[in-house]
Amino acid sequence: MTLQNDVNIMMIGHFAKDRLVIDGHGEYASGGAVYYGSVALRRLGVSVAVVTRLHLDDLPLLDELKQEGVQVFTTSAPATSGIENIYNSADMERRICKLMNFAGPFQLEEIPALSARIYLVAPIIAGEVDLAILKSLAQRGPVAIDVQGFVRAREDGHLVFRQWSEMEEGLSLVTYLKLDRAEAELLTGQTDLQSAARQLADYGPREIVITQSSGVTVFANGDLYEAPFTSRSLKGRTGRGDTCFATYLGKRLTTSPGEACRYASAVTTLKQEKPGPWRGTPEDIEILLTSR
Repeated sequence: MTLQNDVNIMMIGHFAKDRLVIDGHGEYASGGAVYYGSVALRRLGVSVAVVTRLHLDDLPLLDELKQEGVQVFTTSAPATSGIENIYNSADMERRICKLMNFAGPFQLEEIPALSARIYLVAPIIAGEVDLAILKSLAQRGPVAIDVQGFVRAREDGHLVFRQWSEMEEGLSLVTYLKLDRAEAELLTGQTDLQSAARQLADYGPREIVITQSSGVTVFANGDLYEAPFTSRSLKGRTGRGDTCFATYLGKRLTTSPGEACRYASAVTTLKQEKPGPWRGTPEDIEILLTSR
């Protein structure tokens, strides 16, 4: 297998055509971790490739990524994945998620022969990426995963959280693990984040990124780092975790875990104030960090 142009980060996951409903008013929007994460990374100057599946009719949706300088590798699917996210504006922290469509599982041969410094596996729901793909990527370089794409499952049209039956073997292949507070409790039974992170680190991940409404917590090589989200509004709440993890990894290419944690919290703070991906500049982030 010949390696093509190297990139900093290769992202693997479904591009989504989501429906966002706030107080009964709904509209369609692009979504998925590969969408929110890749745009934010490009704005920080990180080179990115996205590997995804979607219906051929929706290929034009990927032009937005290409215009940002993202390399896109696409496989046609029977449908484009999509989730309906239902919010009440009085509490944008809580949402009901319903699956509308699913683009099907990735096959090993759909992953391009591209070398990356980090392979970020960011599925929307369980069933997109299997253990064989994780094993293959782990042989190529450090793997990062968002555990949501392994524990969020389809059940009667709704999305529910279930245990990851292959977690022990799966996490042994992972260097960077991202999850939220609820997922940490689901997988470990621990309500204390530090205890949960220690338990998860025993399976193999060296760095664990946990998001919650108040901010991000990073456990790296036994050390703990925390940084707040100080958003003035939550109009852009969807894509919070995707943005935070991708920018953390992007900064880890050049800085320490603590500095990457601070930086990711600042990007995420600004992202939450506007719907869609974060499209700011590094200068915007420096201004926010200086003001803290």
